[in-house]
Amino acid sequence: MKVLVGLSWWVDSAVSAALLLEQWYEVVWWFMKNYVSEKWNCTTFKDAEEAIKVAKFLWIELLSFDLQKEYQERIIDYIFEWYSRWITPNPDVLCNSLIKFDVFLNKAIEKWFDYIATGHYARIEGKDWAFSLLQWVDSWKDQSYFLSWLNQYQLSKSIFPLWWMTKQQVREKAKEIWLPNAERKDSQWLCFIGNVPIRNFLMQKFPEKQWDILDLNWKKVWTHKWAYFYTIGQKQWLWLNFKAYVYRIDIENNILYVTDKDAEELKTRELIAKDWHWINPNKWRDLLQSKKKLSGKIRYRQIPAVSCEIESNWDNSLRVVFDNEQRAVAPWQVFVLYDGDECLGNWMIG
Repeated sequence: MKVLVGLSWWVDSAVSAALLLEQWYEVVWWFMKNYVSEKWNCTTFKDAEEAIKVAKFLWIELLSFDLQKEYQERIIDYIFEWYSRWITPNPDVLCNSLIKFDVFLNKAIEKWFDYIATGHYARIEGKDWAFSLLQWVDSWKDQSYFLSWLNQYQLSKSIFPLWWMTKQQVREKAKEIWLPNAERKDSQWLCFIGNVPIRNFLMQKFPEKQWDILDLNWKKVWTHKWAYFYTIGQKQWLWLNFKAYVYRIDIENNILYVTDKDAEELKTRELIAKDWHWINPNKWRDLLQSKKKLSGKIRYRQIPAVSCEIESNWDNSLRVVFDNEQRAVAPWQVFVLYDGDECLGNWMIG
């Protein structure tokens, strides 16, 4: 079986390739050049050097493909468009669904590969077009949230070799086989762009201008430089001399309203999720009819997922009711639904 490993240039994809070689797969490594810029702290060329080192060490072929055009059209332009409409997208969810498991997967199939493989922290189970996406063994590092837009075809053609390992075991494996990037730190950066804060990246399109920050009593407490940069529940970049969180964004007047962490204005027990996507469409009707207790995440770092029930609306949206109040539910962020360890799909929060 031929497997094309999507190189994310970090230790996870390197260990994934090594594990597949041990299982006697025919492995080829593909470096995706998605973004190059001299303006930012762009790491593409450094990443390419690391990729070459690992490929030589593992004695595997390294292919390179330029996806800058696709990445610009599908991710970067999309991000700017959404922010211009006062919508805060999730770049990592978009990157997985529109680049890694779409463009990259299609390129692999065109070149007669049987599967693609990545170093994602998640599990795939199933066969015969009945595949399930499951959470990883380490819930803190689990990436099923970012993979929740995948479909049956994409899962059927994908392998996650790290499915049974913890992060510590991945690092230990890398050191055990002397991988040249075994000590490289994990990336916390914007997907495929590099070490640049999203705020600085957006300032290419949205010039700074001062507007007001008001508290619950409509008292001006400071100024901000553009409401595009904020989302509900955010506390970073407010530059206040007290702890506060964004609870409302006045789009028309570009005013931020802030409150303290435990204010009722930041709490809700339900949300409407729009444009639903089921990973396995055959399951959704039974789940809705059974009134089964499920769980969900309104953000990636919500661990564990919180208990909830769902109801279908006439307009292809879901009403989600939580057992307990949730804090800082942000419109247009991704809500991901789970049945135990199984990731069922996602929806945009209305």
